[in-house]
Amino acid sequence: MLMHRLSTISNNVDQDLVSGTGAETVTVTKQKTLRPALFKVLILNDDFTPMEFVVVVLKSIFGMSESGATQLMLAIHRTGVGVAGVFPYEIAETKVHHVLELARQHEHPLQCQLEEE
Repeated sequence: MLMHRLSTISNNVDQDLVSGTGAETVTVTKQKTLRPALFKVLILNDDFTPMEFVVVVLKSIFGMSESGATQLMLAIHRTGVGVAGVFPYEIAETKVHHVLELARQHEHPLQCQLEEE
């Protein structure tokens, strides 16, 4: 008797799913992952920081090659400002901190700042 009753319940559930009665509508919502806002790390030119030091900063903190760092340093010297890189906020903030700390340790007035892209 118990087996017959379980079989009847199981059949009723199966029929409900097939016929659509008693079934619920399930809505699947896809979430889009937002990309983090990006920030430019700007190196500012000054009349006192040696060009060689700026090249060292660009190589050590931003991982640039010797030629890439030299080209950017010359562009900064000519135009007054240059973009050392574009990063999410936390990384950009850390890079700015490292640049300013290294400049302070070597007693140079080199300035670096963030700008939202």
